[in-house]
Amino acid sequence: MRYHVNGALVDAADATVSVRDRGFQYGDAAFETMRAYGGQTFAWTAHYRRLQATCDSLGIDHGLSEAALRGRVHETLAANDLADAYVRLSITRGVQDGRLTPRDTTDPTVVVVVDALPRGGVDGDPVWSMPATVETTTVTQHRDTTIPSTAKTHNYLPGVLARRDIAADADEALFVTPDGHLTEGAASNLFFVADGTLYTPSGDLDVLPGITRWAVAELAAEHGLTVHTGAYTPSRLYDADEAFLTNTTWEVRPIARVDDATYDTCRIGAALASAYNAEIERRHY
Repeated sequence: MRYHVNGALVDAADATVSVRDRGFQYGDAAFETMRAYGGQTFAWTAHYRRLQATCDSLGIDHGLSEAALRGRVHETLAANDLADAYVRLSITRGVQDGRLTPRDTTDPTVVVVVDALPRGGVDGDPVWSMPATVETTTVTQHRDTTIPSTAKTHNYLPGVLARRDIAADADEALFVTPDGHLTEGAASNLFFVADGTLYTPSGDLDVLPGITRWAVAELAAEHGLTVHTGAYTPSRLYDADEAFLTNTTWEVRPIARVDDATYDTCRIGAALASAYNAEIERRHY
């Protein structure tokens, strides 16, 4: 494999950053996880805007245009002869001295890492083999009190701790606020269906605005499905008719179990997954 590090393609074994890099030392960095279909990244503009918003919230001036960043992603895909792939684009504040306070001038570290994924779209295969088993976690995020919930940074310890908090055979951990409302998974967004209506936790909570979450909500509206956002307790989820998760690599993944609640169907989730696959097929193949 070859990765893109600070403007150059290098072999994976040589793709390194300094131990003094602030992304390593403090998590002082932004990133986006994207998916390439047919050689092009899905929803690039939305991913770029979220990446830029994160950099702005951290005060990281990377000095690169949207076209330059996209070019580095495509160069990395081409160098590895990948059309369908996982893509991670990271931007750190770069190498500075060991002080916590960052310097005003920034020499950012920019890294693109890719890995092969199955073909997507109508004729594709999901990266998951079974519906997800999910557990609520006692780990809390408290993200907006320190890091804006809309920022996608290298500070992912709540997600790491949440995954450690649940059973080893569970696929995802769901966060619950101190006042008892569902927010999101450690690496996914949550949807559930009750009486034909689609629900997802509101962005007013500590919810990262997932790109796949947005795309699925748009598709749901196009297909005449009402999408409600709000503050929902785990009991609302337990009593739902069906539930599913969304993220870039899973796309739309049905849930088989949340804690002790089980679901025998994911009819609306499956319909939205089909619509999503059709959209990928139309755009990229």
